[in-house]
Amino acid sequence: MLNADLHCHSSISDGVLAPGEVAARAKANGVEVWALTDHDEVGGIPEARAAAADLGLIYVPGVEISITWAGETIHIVGLQIDETNETLVQGLAMTRSGRERRAREIAEQLAAAGIPDAFEGALRYVGNPDLISRTHFARYIIELGVCRDVSEVFQRFLTEGKPGFVPHRWATLKEAVTWIRGAGGVAVLAHPGRYKLSEVGLDALLQEFKQYGGVGIEVVTGSHTPDEYETFAKIASQYGFLASRGSDFHAPEESRVDLGALPALPPSLVPVWHDWLI
Repeated sequence: MLNADLHCHSSISDGVLAPGEVAARAKANGVEVWALTDHDEVGGIPEARAAAADLGLIYVPGVEISITWAGETIHIVGLQIDETNETLVQGLAMTRSGRERRAREIAEQLAAAGIPDAFEGALRYVGNPDLISRTHFARYIIELGVCRDVSEVFQRFLTEGKPGFVPHRWATLKEAVTWIRGAGGVAVLAHPGRYKLSEVGLDALLQEFKQYGGVGIEVVTGSHTPDEYETFAKIASQYGFLASRGSDFHAPEESRVDLGALPALPPSLVPVWHDWLI
């Protein structure tokens, strides 16, 4: 089984390393097939592609699109996309719009909770001002010494019912899958174990995703537990989905799993890359 890592982030969205640095880390960790999947942004792809070529890494152009489905924020990964596709580029720009307004509302709530100057503090961690996110606020809160790590931040702040939670209406599921397919790519549901959905809700999401042309789900991911690897391997087989694998790497000190360090996909599954390397 190839060591494929098809989900990670750079400083173009909410990672800390530049795209070329992520490529170098992936190569050093034994990754053979690699995709950079920044949130709602394809601006890092040229640097990532060039670095991968220099390193002898097989490169897959990708993106992770934020959507709103049944009131929940869901992420859809697009792989093998043409990042110059105009409809995709315009759709991502639309998805990014509104982040600054949301960020200022987050900062107001955090100020009321005793964390001053959070907007300015978060901006210091932002590589791309269009993509200011909760992760950037989390890094500032850690800098202040209010929390020890990102996990504690999200237990105390920035999530539903806690100070700093401001919902954002993203793209729809149909829009995201349509943009990905229109750009020649394949749509993969990212880390399905992370969503707060009932069994019925997850089934509805998977059925709708498949109806619009989604072809894969992440099975082995840094956002899943080993038990969830098994659960979603069964679900991939049950629904006829291809299986994907990705660390969801953001930063050396923050990520649960490093690039390339995940176990292999179960051999019973068809990997999403099965016909890319023929």
